[in-house]
Parts: sequence; structure tokens; C-alpha cells
Amino acid sequence: MKKTILLIFSILFLVSFQKKDTLPNGFSYVDNKLPTIITEIRYHSKDNFVGKKIDGYEKSICILTNEAIAALDKIQKELITKNLGLKIYDGYRPQQAVNEFVRWARVLNDTIMKQKYYPNVKKKNLFRDGYIASKSGHSRGSTVDVTLVNFETGEELDMGSPWDFFGKESWVKNPNLTPKQKKNRQTLQKIMNKHGFRSYSKEWWHFTLKNEPYPKTYFNFPVK
Repeated sequence: MKKTILLIFSILFLVSFQKKDTLPNGFSYVDNKLPTIITEIRYHSKDNFVGKKIDGYEKSICILTNEAIAALDKIQKELITKNLGLKIYDGYRPQQAVNEFVRWARVLNDTIMKQKYYPNVKKKNLFRDGYIASKSGHSRGSTVDVTLVNFETGEELDMGSPWDFFGKESWVKNPNLTPKQKKNRQTLQKIMNKHGFRSYSKEWWHFTLKNEPYPKTYFNFPVK
């Protein structure tokens, strides 16, 4: 009887392990490779600009291409020497999630998260202003949304605006920052650029690997 129970548990463990690590070639789970990096996948929660869990985010877990992970590894190791670290809000994003963003953006009266995420931007202008698009670099697997944290406490550094905040406050070159906020943004930009990522001018947290392995492929496998 005991042998049968042990065998069942062994099979269940093996199935669970294989399921967790079954990804398209070239992709890996960030927490498996970089356990010192904090992840907070907001699209698996209601705390995002839509106000609900987003299609395709079946687990609160971060997936990226191996090349992006290798670059983040170098960044994290350098940051640790300064008692800093990375926190990831989003990595690979399935196309189905992007499609949901597009559908949501067209329903102009659905504004339950406006005050927190886009108080000064009209929802009808989100496409025009470049905050929502039908394709996202995240779906290619080498784009990541990150901030800096104190490595010992995990506390986020003050960047002058929250993650995913739509507005000029989040622009990389926003002039209305305190000296500390400006320094924190510059620290993030400098180290990400140094290790092969390019930034997006309207989102201080958004970075894409310059030599991404799938520059023209938009994946749609779920985050699970």
C-alpha cells in the first residue's frame, strides 16, 4: 500500500514538474533561472489598468527568452553590488492578452481604473498616444517591465510615477521629477542600456532586448 501511494505521488510530482517546465524552445521561467529577482505579475490580478485578470495570464509567473534572462542575470549581479535589485511587473505577454487590451480600449465607458492608471489621459486617446497597440513587443518574449528595489528590503525606489501609469509623468525624460526620482530613473536606464536593452520613451519601466531572438514573431502560448 505504501509503495502504491509513493508511486502515485512520484507520478503526480513528475507530471507537475514537466508541466511547469514545458515551454516553447528558447523560453524559460524567470524564477527558475533568477531566484533573487522579485516578480509581481499584475496582469494576473485586478490591479492593472483594465481592473481584472487578463486573458492568457493563468499563473502569476514571468516567462522570457533565454537571451533576455541571460542579460537580466548580468544586470542583477551588478545591481546587487550596490544593494539594489530588479523587480519585474511583466515579461512575455501572449497575443490574446494584447487582444483583450484592444477590446477594452474600445469600450470608452469602462473606466473603473482611470483614477489610478490614467487620470489625465482620455481613454479614447490611448491608441493615438501610443499606450495601447494591436501588437506588443512583450509578445516576442524579450521585452520586460522592471523597476529597482532595495535588495535587502525589497522596497521599490521612487521613480516619480507608478508602473503602467499612462501620462507624461511616466515619460523617460519627464522634467518634473525630484533629484532623487531623476537619479533613480537614470540608474535604471543606464544599467539596462549597458546590458543590451533599449528603452521606450513614454514608459520608464519598459525595455526590449536589442538583439532579441524573435524580432518578428508574436507568440500566443499562455503564461502558466
